[in-house]
Amino acid sequence: MRPREVGGRVGDAVRRRRWRSARPAVPRVTGARFTAVLPAGAIAAVPPDAAKRLVAEADRLLAGHVAYFGVVRDDLADPDWGHDPKTGRRAPSGYAFDVPYRDEDAVGDIKQIWELSRHQYLTVLAAAYALTGNERYAERVAEHLRSWWAANPPLRGVHWVSGIELGIRLLSWVWIRRLLDGWPGAAALFEDNPVALRQIWHHQRWLAAFPSRGSSANNHVIAEAAGQSAAACAFGWFPASARWRADGLRTLARELRSNTFGSGLNRELATEYHGLVLELGLAAVAEADAAGVPVPASVRRVLLRMTDALAAVVDNRLRPPRQGDADDGHGLVVDGAGTDRWASLLATGDAVFGRLPWWPQVTATDVRTPLLAALIRPYAERGTAPDASRPARRPAHFADAGLTVLRGPEEIWCRCDGGPHGFLSIAAHAHADALSVEVRHDGVDVLADPGTFCYHGQPRWRQYFRSTIGHNTLELDGGDQSVSGGPFLWTRHARSRVLVADTSGGADGGPACWRAEHDGYRGSVHRRQVELTAASRELRVVDEVRGPRRAVRLAFHLGPTITADLVGSRAALTWNREGHDRSAVLDLPGELSWRAHRGESDPPLGWYSPGFGRKEPATTLIGTGYADGGRKFTTVLGFRG
Repeated sequence: MRPREVGGRVGDAVRRRRWRSARPAVPRVTGARFTAVLPAGAIAAVPPDAAKRLVAEADRLLAGHVAYFGVVRDDLADPDWGHDPKTGRRAPSGYAFDVPYRDEDAVGDIKQIWELSRHQYLTVLAAAYALTGNERYAERVAEHLRSWWAANPPLRGVHWVSGIELGIRLLSWVWIRRLLDGWPGAAALFEDNPVALRQIWHHQRWLAAFPSRGSSANNHVIAEAAGQSAAACAFGWFPASARWRADGLRTLARELRSNTFGSGLNRELATEYHGLVLELGLAAVAEADAAGVPVPASVRRVLLRMTDALAAVVDNRLRPPRQGDADDGHGLVVDGAGTDRWASLLATGDAVFGRLPWWPQVTATDVRTPLLAALIRPYAERGTAPDASRPARRPAHFADAGLTVLRGPEEIWCRCDGGPHGFLSIAAHAHADALSVEVRHDGVDVLADPGTFCYHGQPRWRQYFRSTIGHNTLELDGGDQSVSGGPFLWTRHARSRVLVADTSGGADGGPACWRAEHDGYRGSVHRRQVELTAASRELRVVDEVRGPRRAVRLAFHLGPTITADLVGSRAALTWNREGHDRSAVLDLPGELSWRAHRGESDPPLGWYSPGFGRKEPATTLIGTGYADGGRKFTTVLGFRG
């Protein structure tokens, strides 16, 4: 931490002690009215199939059923807001800043406890009311909000510990109020309800007092600023609302710039956080536009770049890279299960900014896009001409982020990682994955990034899923390229640099080529070259270690649908895609001794996490041996049919 951050954190600690006994009076509010309603026709614009998915999801929620992070819950009819269904533990209910929320033995799985209290399932129920007019949905929302407010008074318990939770919860409340606007009980639930006013005021007071700062100013500060500004726009009923609104938008503008590369990719180099930040930014702009509040021009420019970058990196099935941490976090949820998150974001980007000719086609539907589009003024209507810096052709190499995408025939997609280790000094959501590759065929993970699986409570699994051996790259002497100091801390970062990024191939039909190196292993340099030849549908990976003799392990993680038959140094790969059998051959370096691993736990090896809290066995091929004197290891992946 730098001195300014240390000083800020000392001030936070003093304020927490002072707030323990403080009992501030909530300013009296009279004549409050909610005016940030949806324009006429917004609900009618929701596509029927998206509406059907939403209502089906809402009916499951009404029946008390929900699943978070691999845990199925049947207690949603009358939830216990402090209970963790995974461990059976219940979080303490004392002064918020005394709760040891990172200690699973004392609190339980904090992600399980927090997720329900983001109230994004309530936005789904509220949206179902808006679409159907069925008051059962509205009544359940009101019942649960009153229950939560009673069980979680200001500064008491685990739900008042983390700013990102307060920010996202405020966004949910704004949308709940908007979507319930036609319900006769909406005003009595919110603006005419002293309990609701107290909660809204205390949430905004908290966010103004305890911003994420310095080395922690990542996606959390975006959520805090988005929630603060959105609530101050939609619930602008307090003396401090104008200040909170201005401060929130100013922080949002500054931190969006800080968190985003010039190319438009998120600096955390964790794709799901790119999606989260983009959703939060769009939601914040929607509230400002609905309230007629000017938004700093840089906010729209950054969101535009982020949307173009997302369109550039997705594969033919609109799946983005599986890079870095992922915890299934969303900024705004008004859709049912089965809605494609990334297609939804691109559809919203099209509605707000306009698609470019090279963008992939989006045919999927969602509820969120027509609702946001009804509130956000299209980019061209803000008096700003379309950004001339938007790429004329689909970018494939993002130099600032070190991310390169090679594309081949029959929808071969390969992501190469030669970028910074992570964002800020702690690089909280980074993995030790320098020079890793991720390869898909028609959207199927062939060489897969295994994912994240967990954050707190299971340190052995946290370490594995962010380790070097847990990625498609090369490990030396049994250690990671970067040095971990904790589950969200890296104390030494590997430095990578891209040497060649020829994504188009030669004019004579030669291969597209990427070459990079990193210095994470002191005394040695790992250099990797990847070539994709369109004519032969062949991917060639050449690894070279320069330096003294060292033990090496080379890992290739296969996707969960891939079957591998390993004989010597050749693996025959097969899978099925929508009824069609596919195959490939993976010729591995003969200088190494190869073994297949699947679903092993001691130590962990051979796993794939399809989402946070979930993991399933998958085949990992590990080659062991030694590297010295610039020895090269060549791997060839050939697609057959």
